[in-house]
Amino acid sequence: MANVHGKLPSLNALKAFEVSARHLNFRLAAEELGVTQGAVAQHVRGLEAELGVKLFERKPRTLALTGEGRSYIADIRRAFEIIGRATVELKPQAVRLTISTTPTFASRWLIPRLPDFTARHPGYDLHILATERMSSFLADGVDLAVRYGKPPFGTGLAAELLFEQEIIAVGSPALLINREPPRSAEELAEHTLLHDAHNFWPEIIERLGSPTDTTFKGISFSQTSHAIEAAIAGQGIALANREFVERDLDEGRLVRVLDGSLQGPANFYLIWQRYRKSPAIAALVAWLIAEVATTASKD
Repeated sequence: MANVHGKLPSLNALKAFEVSARHLNFRLAAEELGVTQGAVAQHVRGLEAELGVKLFERKPRTLALTGEGRSYIADIRRAFEIIGRATVELKPQAVRLTISTTPTFASRWLIPRLPDFTARHPGYDLHILATERMSSFLADGVDLAVRYGKPPFGTGLAAELLFEQEIIAVGSPALLINREPPRSAEELAEHTLLHDAHNFWPEIIERLGSPTDTTFKGISFSQTSHAIEAAIAGQGIALANREFVERDLDEGRLVRVLDGSLQGPANFYLIWQRYRKSPAIAALVAWLIAEVATTASKD
């Protein structure tokens, strides 16, 4: 094969020609390239001299491609596109992972821990799809889902327990200043109860032996995360999964208000398509389970 590399014009000259052909103006080409207008013009003149053809018609305020220039620019642009595409394909591409979660799981558990995952796996591009609706693995492009429920979750789906639904009562430390935690239904009725969509309060109240004439005041939220935020703000007592408030308890934003816990009717599972043999999904699953184990080891 003949060696064509010796016949190649200067790449700087070719770039100056391509940008000038796009703008039809040496000044604008110079601004894009970050050089002087004279340098661009000199590159183009040198290219024309090397090729032995005129590429531009110089007009008072603009440029116009000659017939040879129009023919040459089409091939030059294709060549630059090939170089650009080859360069992009050569570079390592981030592996995109989409994880479907509820808004509460995303805000209260996952997002605070993400810096550790991104530090351990810088080549992964994690996308969080936080929604109350059941996302579709195929239609929504989901790689991994965190779902509250009981297995089996569907044909062809693999499931791994992430953590159990352990419900505890929490409130701001300010609620208990100069007063004891409530130990009876009557004492609990002195506080505002913060409800979420799960509404576990009736079971908690029943455990306390609520008289039929006790009236409880409360505020209802569509998401558990909002009830937790209200509890942190001192607006009442919330019921939440222990995993969702562990950091708030450790850092003193919340305290446990009632003794004991309540086991929910379902638990949190990691779900993915069984046929997907993806090292990236396996790494994400392993990291999530390890994070739960780290939390448990602190107890």
